[in-house]
Amino acid sequence: MRRITILNPKGGSGKTTLATNLAAYYASRGLVTTLMDFDPQGSTARWLRSRPASLPAIHGIAAYRRAPGVTRSFQLRTPIGTDRVVVDTPAAIEPQRFAEFCRDADAIVVPVLPSQIDIHACAHCIEHLLTAAKIKRREDRIAVVANRVRPNTLVFRSLSRFLETLDIPFVATLRESQNYIRSFELGIGLHEMRAERSLPDIEQWAPLASWIESRGPARRSASREQPEAMPQQGEQVVAVVEELEQAFHRTWGGRRLAQP
Repeated sequence: MRRITILNPKGGSGKTTLATNLAAYYASRGLVTTLMDFDPQGSTARWLRSRPASLPAIHGIAAYRRAPGVTRSFQLRTPIGTDRVVVDTPAAIEPQRFAEFCRDADAIVVPVLPSQIDIHACAHCIEHLLTAAKIKRREDRIAVVANRVRPNTLVFRSLSRFLETLDIPFVATLRESQNYIRSFELGIGLHEMRAERSLPDIEQWAPLASWIESRGPARRSASREQPEAMPQQGEQVVAVVEELEQAFHRTWGGRRLAQP
């Protein structure tokens, strides 16, 4: 079983879009799939309720609410034989809660929009993953996905430069497309739409799916056998954030962004 966590405390970054489309992708390939919704808005749960019965089933867990009369672990249990678990996390997660969502994740996907505010928030998200959640770079569990992108724009080029500085895999670029809105309204994923309509978008998901499938417990256990790298990764990321502050100052006319 593989567990994929979609995480970025910045609201509106596209976490639910990634989570629902990944779940639909796995289900359409015959994998037993569970979709956990920790977001109090319940968008993922609503998407599941609108999913046509004729399509492969996806087991949903409304983790954002407490089930009365049962333990939390019982509420969050997955069906026997589950192949993939996709976790949609809420916005505004405090750094000390990162470990709660990432502890058992084989892959952690961080979506980011091509805007100066979102790029800045992503830098701090990566920082907290490596420091507060204590995820080691050598585990290679974290990847970034650029979401709602309009290629050949100045802000997209800034996003690309930023991702290169982080030394974190930048695995996919997803264009801004009405197909995401249509598929969500219908309770389906891109991979379940008519190919002639969705093919350009589907092709952009291939690198992300490939990266996730290359993660797994064996890879993580092997990484733990390697010696700790120095300097500490947290210090490296803090340095990157400081460099980004300077880059923002140069790129956006001296405006300094507030801490997310």
